[in-house]
Amino acid sequence: MSQRRIALERLPAPCTMGLASTQVAAQRSFGLNDIVPPTASGWRVVARDTARDPMLWFLALTAGLFGLLGQVTESVTLLVAMAPLLGMDAYLHRRTTASSAGLASRLASSARVLRDDVWQEIVSRELVPGDLVEVTAGEYLPADGLLVWGDGIQVDESTLTGESLPVAKRSMDPAEPLPPSASEEHWCMAGTRLLTGTARVRIVCTGSETRYGEIVRSATEGSHAATPLQKAIGELVAVLLAVAVVLCVILAAVRLWHGHGWIDALVSAVTLAVAALPEEFPLVYTFFLGAGVFRLARRKALVRRAVAVENIGRVTCIVSDKTGTITAGSLVLAHRVPAGGQDEASVLQVATFAARPDSGDPLDQALHAAAGPLPRATRLADFPFTEARRRETVIWRMGDGSPIAFTKGAPETVLATSAMTEAERADWLARVEAYARSGHKVIGCARGELAPGAATDVEPAGGLRFAGLLAFEDPVREGVREAIAECMAAGMRVIMVTGDHPATAAAIAREIGLGAEAKVVVLALEDDAARGAQAGVHVVARATPAQKLALVLALQAQGELVAVTGDGVNDVPALRLADIGVAMGERGTRSAREVAPVVLLDDNFRTIVDAIAEGRQLFQNLRLAFAYLLLVHLPLVIGAAAIPLMDLPLLFLPIHIVWLELVIHPTAMLAFQDLPRQGPLAPVRRGGRARFFSTQAWVFMGLAGGLVSLATVWSYLHALGGDQDVEHARAMALSMLLLASAGFTAGLTRLRQAAARWLVSGTVASLVVLVQVPRLGRLLNLRPLHGSDWALLVLALAIITVLTLVVASSLRHGPD
Repeated sequence: MSQRRIALERLPAPCTMGLASTQVAAQRSFGLNDIVPPTASGWRVVARDTARDPMLWFLALTAGLFGLLGQVTESVTLLVAMAPLLGMDAYLHRRTTASSAGLASRLASSARVLRDDVWQEIVSRELVPGDLVEVTAGEYLPADGLLVWGDGIQVDESTLTGESLPVAKRSMDPAEPLPPSASEEHWCMAGTRLLTGTARVRIVCTGSETRYGEIVRSATEGSHAATPLQKAIGELVAVLLAVAVVLCVILAAVRLWHGHGWIDALVSAVTLAVAALPEEFPLVYTFFLGAGVFRLARRKALVRRAVAVENIGRVTCIVSDKTGTITAGSLVLAHRVPAGGQDEASVLQVATFAARPDSGDPLDQALHAAAGPLPRATRLADFPFTEARRRETVIWRMGDGSPIAFTKGAPETVLATSAMTEAERADWLARVEAYARSGHKVIGCARGELAPGAATDVEPAGGLRFAGLLAFEDPVREGVREAIAECMAAGMRVIMVTGDHPATAAAIAREIGLGAEAKVVVLALEDDAARGAQAGVHVVARATPAQKLALVLALQAQGELVAVTGDGVNDVPALRLADIGVAMGERGTRSAREVAPVVLLDDNFRTIVDAIAEGRQLFQNLRLAFAYLLLVHLPLVIGAAAIPLMDLPLLFLPIHIVWLELVIHPTAMLAFQDLPRQGPLAPVRRGGRARFFSTQAWVFMGLAGGLVSLATVWSYLHALGGDQDVEHARAMALSMLLLASAGFTAGLTRLRQAAARWLVSGTVASLVVLVQVPRLGRLLNLRPLHGSDWALLVLALAIITVLTLVVASSLRHGPD
């Protein structure tokens, strides 16, 4: 948002003023307010997308072959079978269009804006940063902005956060210019709906720069980004495709050798090719990846790159900042300890003179809030806080007197610059240790009068008079302790990194339950990072950004998959090199947000753990979907190849492949993608190469798929009998395979979601109707089954479901 802030600095200071036409023209450089990119629609687009479906070309080619042979009924049946496929393609396209329309429906189509001192209605996409808009109750916000006028404002933010309760907003002072930063209570976001009152909002972000636009852009761009798993899937598809081609050539040659003619050979080969075509794998992966982006966004974790969806569930170590992530980041002055000759008011005043009111530092803000207005003085020089000096000094001239240097900073540093005995210094350090052990952030402050005519461009290095200590509290965020406990129970390592005093860091660690006896390590140099990476170390105090980066590298060298939080420009190297960089959305800099693949919208450690849990469940759901595809395709391919190779009539006709694909595609896409999380985080797995399936899972899937393949072939041979009743045999084998699909779905999902239950019910219903109704069965070259056939099928369904439950249990241990 920093670019928008720069643009707003050129606008009039009073927040209630609108833009002039010349200002609007200047702001056009930010582009149109297109939050949801427009999607192409129309019959030409549908036709273009449909033409990419190989199944339709297969049906058209096969129908033509049957027509050439004079088998008009079969040819017409195949052409009619194209209707549901065309309908499904049109439905999916419409669903995509409707999804975009649904996203856009959360946005205002028009906006009431003040321009050239006149309120006017404009199309919302014409809004620019700096516009002043008016929104009434019931209307959606057209862009992101700051509330500058309105009382009793409440907003429905469920679109962005999933929270159904109204969120109260507070307007900013309309007479003041827009601040460099603002809290969440002042922000009104695009896609949210105003519930009460009339609000006037100064627009700050438009188009894809809004929070709503970021979520949409992350989902669409992330879905198309090539990731390691996507490349692996592509390689798998290529191998399967090559094997399918070889099998098709062999099958065609064998059928010709058996004397069935080139038409039979061609139909057999093409049928096997379509049965073995693994096009569902990349489709399911892409679908799940896009769904994952939105699911993580509902957890207040904005995914900016798709690789994060893959990796976040495999995180084994979290390196987290303390302030603002584990704690609230809002310091409250709790204790004042004046030195001799000082009182509580004077020690606070010394520290406040060394603090900048406009720094944005929570400590400086807490000091000025507690001290109130300072005596009139002239600021002569500033020596800002640095990691090397660990103090901040400001030189003031009080009235007509001599310059006075005011210093605040780390107590040990300030005490080292103060004039006192070693015994006195040791006594003050003991007090610092006592406050730090109770979780307080402690600073020391001192002052020193400079000699008349002394240079003010050099920071005093010693001889200051110690004024005392100030102890601050930074409350722990709600839910952090529970999140830490969940991580520890799963064997995930959590390391809190802070610049605070070691005793303060240890006290916070004890409060949040970070390790039974949390080891605190103070890093002196980057080379000490290996100490912080040692097992059992949970807290690193007095850390600099460079040491934080070295710590990340040391952990990665030990085989940890590391997630790192950061909010400043100096955190960018660590965010970039971490396996998962997590930037702070509320207080993070633009540089940190741009380099990190994940942005926390609420800066809460609990959200990191929730995102990891969501990532794990998403990966688990994807594995279940892939397991289903492998389980159902194995008997499909073996049946399509084995029966013709036995010199028997074809098991699957093209129309049967259409029926099976109409069952398999929706099941793989819809039955698994929204399965809920069960129980706490599973134990993490360290070391070894990341694998999609464990060896045990491959063995169980191979056994289950092989047994179903044998059952499918046996059911065909059993029903074929001595009288060579091909239509009865096909009905039996198809029923076995379709019930196997239902059993696989039931076993893998345990029917926890309505979509899985509907798909299983639909599969069984289609089987009963299309097989047992004679007129429909004749169209599909099938004959109704007998009571004994159904008894065998029900028994097979029960056995398949039990086998699939065993397969599912081998998949429920998280990514390997």
